[in-house]
Amino acid sequence: MSDEASPNELQRIARRLMVEYGLEPDLPAAAAEQLRSITGAAMERTAQIRDLRTLPWCSIDNDDSRDLDQLSVAQIASGGSVKVLVAIADVDATVAAGSPIDAHARANTTSVYTAAEIFPMLPERLSTDLTCLAENQERLSLVIDMTIAPEGVVSSSDAYRAVVVNRAKLAYNGVAAWLDGKGAAPARVTAVSGMDQQLRLQDRVAQLLKRVRQEQGALGLATLEAQAVREGPQLLDLKPDEDNRAKELIEYFMIAANGVVARYLESKGSSSLRRVLPPPERWDRILELARRCGERLPPSPDGRALSAFLIRRRQAAPAQFPELSLAIVKLLGAGEYVLKRPGETAVGHFGLALSDYAHATAPNRRFPDVISQRLMKAALSGAAAPYDDEQLRALGAHCSEQERNAAKVERQVRKSAAALLLRSRTGERFDAIVTGASPKGTWVRISHPLAEGRLVQGFEGLDVGDALRVQLTHTDVQRGFIDFVRSR
Repeated sequence: MSDEASPNELQRIARRLMVEYGLEPDLPAAAAEQLRSITGAAMERTAQIRDLRTLPWCSIDNDDSRDLDQLSVAQIASGGSVKVLVAIADVDATVAAGSPIDAHARANTTSVYTAAEIFPMLPERLSTDLTCLAENQERLSLVIDMTIAPEGVVSSSDAYRAVVVNRAKLAYNGVAAWLDGKGAAPARVTAVSGMDQQLRLQDRVAQLLKRVRQEQGALGLATLEAQAVREGPQLLDLKPDEDNRAKELIEYFMIAANGVVARYLESKGSSSLRRVLPPPERWDRILELARRCGERLPPSPDGRALSAFLIRRRQAAPAQFPELSLAIVKLLGAGEYVLKRPGETAVGHFGLALSDYAHATAPNRRFPDVISQRLMKAALSGAAAPYDDEQLRALGAHCSEQERNAAKVERQVRKSAAALLLRSRTGERFDAIVTGASPKGTWVRISHPLAEGRLVQGFEGLDVGDALRVQLTHTDVQRGFIDFVRSR
C-alpha cells in the first residue's frame, strides 16, 4: 500500500470506532449553522469583570496544541508567599447552555485525540481561536486566585471574572529543556520582558506544590503513552509522551486550581460535579506488587505509604517503573464524575490525595469543565444554578461513560497505528520488555516505534520487566494486532 493511502486507512478506522462507541465524529448541521452565526470572540465590560490585560500571562502546552484553555502568572506576596493566578477560557460566554454546539459537546463530553485525527469537543474555529486564550488576543476568562504559603499549601483563594491577554504561547519541551539547563530559552520567553523570571518563579512554586502533594499521598506515576509523530497527514512514528518539569508546572497549578473550584462552590452552597477516585478495592494486588519488589505496604489502602513506595521504586529501577506504574493504574481503576451536594461527605480522589476536587481548567476539551464553569459563574453573580442535582447526577454518569468510550477509541487507534507502522517490517528483530504475563497471554513492548504486541511463542518463564529480543511475525491494522515470537 502506498504511503499516501496510510493516513486515509487509519482515519477510516478512527471514524468507524467513534461511531461504534457512541461518539459523534462530525459537527451536526444545527451546530454548524450556529457556528456560522458567531462572528467574533465574546467580550463584556462590567464592573464585575476585572481588567488584567497588563499581567505577564503565558500558556504552556504541547508543541502542536492550539486549543489553549488556561494561562498562569505568579506574583511575590508578603511573608514569603506567592500569589498564583490561573485564567481559564470563558467558553460559556460563547457557547450557551442548550445551544446546538453545546448539545454536540454534551454528547461527546470530551475531545478525542487519535493518531489519525483529532475530534474536538468544540468546533476548531472556537477551541483554537474564539474561545481559546490565543496569544496577543483579549479574552474573557474565569480567574482562580491562590496564595501559596511558604510551606506549599493554598493559604487563601478567590475567584472572579477578568479580561486577559496571553503574552507568550509556550511549549512544554522547550520550556522544560530551558528550566533544566539543557537548552536555550524559547524565543517567546526572551521576547517578553521579565518572562524568564516569571517562569522560574512559577516553576519554583510548582515544585513546592509537587513535594507537598507527594508527602500528603499523591501518587507519582509514569505510564508511557504513545504520541503520533506526523509530517503533514503522514504518520511517521509513535514516540513516548514523557513527563517533564514544564508539564509538572501546569499539572500542579491545575490540581490546586481545581481544588479551589470545588471548595468555592461548596462555600457558596452550590452542588458540584466532582472528579473522584475511591480507595482501590484491589489493594491486595498492590500489596503483592510491593512484595515482589521486596517491600511491604500497610494492609489497608494508604496513599502516603504507596506514594513513598513509588518514589523509591522510580529511583531504584527507573527502566521498570513505567510497567509498575501501569499495573498500579489498572488496579486503582478509573476516575468518575459524581454529584456532590453541599454538606455531604466527599468521596475524594485517592490518586491525588484530595478530598475536594473538580474539573474546571480545560473547558475547550472537557464538558465537565464547562459545567463547573457555569456553576462558578452562577455562584459569582448570585444567580440560580444552571443545573439541578438530578441533572448533575445524570451528566456525571454520562461524562464518565463517554470518557471511557473516548479512551477506548484512542487506545484502539494507537494499536492500529502501531500495526500500520510495523506492517512492512515483518521478520525484523527488536529489543523488547515484558509488560504483561498471565494465563491470558504474554505482552511485550518495543521502543521504535513505541508499540505493544502479543508474544505468541517463547513466552515460558517470562515475567513483567524481563528484557528480551523478539521477532515480528504478523500485524493486523484493522484490529490493531501485533504478534511477536521470542528471538534467539
